[in-house]
Amino acid sequence: MNIDPVTTEPAARVPVTDRTLEELARAAAHSAHNYDPLPVVLESAQGVWARGIDGVDYLDLLAGYSALNFGHAHPRLVDVARAQLGRLALTSRAFQHDLFAGFCEALSSLCGKDAVLPMNTGAEAVETALKLARRWGYDVKGVPADRAEIITCAGNFHGRTIAIVGFSTDPDAHDGFGPYPPGFRTVEYGDVAAMAAAITENTVAVLIEPIQGEAGVLVPPDGYLRAVRALCDEHSILFLADEIQSGLGRTGDTFACDGEAVVPDVYILGKALGGGLVPVSAVVADRSVLGVIGPGQHGSTFGGNPLACAVATEVVRMLETGECQRRSRELGAHLHGLLRELPAEQVTQVRGRGLWAGVQLAPGQPSARVVCERLLARRILAKDAHEGTIRLAPPLVIERDEITWAVAQLADTLGR
Repeated sequence: MNIDPVTTEPAARVPVTDRTLEELARAAAHSAHNYDPLPVVLESAQGVWARGIDGVDYLDLLAGYSALNFGHAHPRLVDVARAQLGRLALTSRAFQHDLFAGFCEALSSLCGKDAVLPMNTGAEAVETALKLARRWGYDVKGVPADRAEIITCAGNFHGRTIAIVGFSTDPDAHDGFGPYPPGFRTVEYGDVAAMAAAITENTVAVLIEPIQGEAGVLVPPDGYLRAVRALCDEHSILFLADEIQSGLGRTGDTFACDGEAVVPDVYILGKALGGGLVPVSAVVADRSVLGVIGPGQHGSTFGGNPLACAVATEVVRMLETGECQRRSRELGAHLHGLLRELPAEQVTQVRGRGLWAGVQLAPGQPSARVVCERLLARRILAKDAHEGTIRLAPPLVIERDEITWAVAQLADTLGR
């Protein structure tokens, strides 16, 4: 499936075929309209390339919102998954299985923590962390019952459950789903003074993305995470780091918090932890925090299942070598360097770190959605974060020449 992008004609166009339109129409007729996908239907993928039902290969620069950090169908992960599928896939946590201890040991070691609470999706992991923070606030900090407060940041994206959308500042996610659970205060992202002013005697935690992905790959000011860590230490508050998109090699470090040498109290992980094969998420913390949850107080039928543990343990092993993080740093420098060469009349800002970039389009350019549609015609899969931002997050297995080709396609698209 691999293509030599250097020899691909920059002006080549891929039309939307009748078969693709028929499949999209069938899906629209029989599924909820909670997504507005680009006009492509994929049928297979390997590494950084995905094949559509039209027989065209597309370079994937979205990587499942970082769920595919290791690319599509990584051989090591596929082999582990296949072997485990034929052996034992599910037990529920009513019984122990032989991979559970090893997974928890490996992930807690990677995070430098004591214990792991496994779940399935990112939103579940965030909800778990919120419950954990409240319980810790009551049992350890001594906050009066039902008075716990958690500080969140404007522009956040932590999922779409009722509790989470209640503190979202995105109208599409928030509006029309109330009433919402109380106990959350929202401050501007990157504003240390605003966060300090929001702290009360009932504050139990700060929930923060080290880099905000859905908001447009927003990197906070230098020192912001360290200042948040200091505030949490000063006021006996838990630092909850949502590393679901930013973690596990995406930014050039194992975790985005590593960029400021900050260690949160709680890591919230997901997406890439499942290797792009199965949904796996986890909350990782020291026993002094995670120990406040007892039997029957939280759980999941599928959380920590044998198949998930097999794949996620292999993901941890791949990260332990540092090779994925190194590739993200080095290739990310190449990506950002090329993007910053784009003329100011096309792009006003390039944000991000490692193999993660938010490309802010200049006034007068088409919307980010239109640009992504034009990139699709050039066999590139990308996604708009907001009307004026294109988000790029290729798998960490992408090659240098593939990045060069992709940015050339973007430049040519914006120049028209």
